Amino acid sequence: MRGKSVPAAAPLLNKEQLARYSRQMILGEVGIPGQRRLLDGKVLVVGAGGLGSPVALYLAAAGVGTIGIVDGDRVDLSNLHRQLLHRTRDLGCPKTESAAQTIEEINPGITVVTFPTVLSSANALEILGKFDVVVNGSDNFPTRYLVNDACVLLRRPLVDASVLRWEGQATVYLPGRGCYRCLFPTPPPPGAVPSCAEAGVIGAVAGHMGTIQAIETVKLLLGVGESLANRLLLVDALSGETRTVQWSRNPECPICGDHPTITALIEYEEFCGLPGRPNAPATGGAPDAVAEPVAEVDPHEAALMLEQGAQLIDVREPWEWAASHIPGARLIPVAEVSRRASEIDPNRPVIVQCAVGGRSAGVVEVLRKAGHKRVHNLAGGIIAWTNLGLPTETGPGQG
Repeated sequence: MRGKSVPAAAPLLNKEQLARYSRQMILGEVGIPGQRRLLDGKVLVVGAGGLGSPVALYLAAAGVGTIGIVDGDRVDLSNLHRQLLHRTRDLGCPKTESAAQTIEEINPGITVVTFPTVLSSANALEILGKFDVVVNGSDNFPTRYLVNDACVLLRRPLVDASVLRWEGQATVYLPGRGCYRCLFPTPPPPGAVPSCAEAGVIGAVAGHMGTIQAIETVKLLLGVGESLANRLLLVDALSGETRTVQWSRNPECPICGDHPTITALIEYEEFCGLPGRPNAPATGGAPDAVAEPVAEVDPHEAALMLEQGAQLIDVREPWEWAASHIPGARLIPVAEVSRRASEIDPNRPVIVQCAVGGRSAGVVEVLRKAGHKRVHNLAGGIIAWTNLGLPTETGPGQG
């Protein structure tokens, strides 16, 4: 009696995949089994911006089978010099939408899962839990701590990087080997570290660091090589120098240490000393009172107020002040505002100014709480002031 024929096993890769990924499958660390692992991999990219763009582009090209993108923002013209997932045609549309379109144009054979929302304590565990590896491309401290804590609780590897001006840094946090809080136990004071919008960034630096994140992610999915775990890679593109700093897990870390005190996600804006985001998803408890909008004045209004006796407080850093400042301003860097608030006359109107208006808006709230009633933010900061041809001066001054 003749036995039944056994159907042939389905190939690990189809013909199109064999051709598309042929150049990387030549590598002994990849091969057909490794490419299959990539295709079966699921990676979440937090932020479709300067870091998230190269990460998503290279992971898609490499054939990572499922790529998640979480971002609640829309494409702005100022994004395009570094956020290569987006095009001029995408201005105004959700970043997740334009990112998905670009990724699918590169590789229609993978799945893109979009989350057009702000990541929060209410949704982070659910979203991150769907993926094997998380890549952090966020540009603010509340999200960085949130993503870290969620990854620790879920035991997910986190590939992290940050950029500012000409510099970047990158590392990998593996379960049981330390986390972001081991390196940075507490956030800096609000406004002490300027954002890219305030201090600027070279687009290619973001591309370089995001590409490093993509490499680290591919290595994790393949299970090959030595990751950047417990090593912080520091890149200074202006000098062309790169160095690596060793770091270790902190046994006293409040979330990944031997005796953790953080066992659930917390309120991260509050932890970082920032007011809660408007319309942020609820995370339990009574709703906070809605903050009063920050009063703003444009540069021409500010110039008139200064002529009439208003005070101008420049909250940037001394090196920014030396490069250019508005005549008559007093330099009080953000980190010193609380300590030096007594230097500001409460009986005269106050205008607070930074580079583009972000740091100064936060200081307006600090001064209001300190009892100042007539406090205004200079809309657009010294950049808007200079663009209108209003006077500035250079060199050291009061501090």
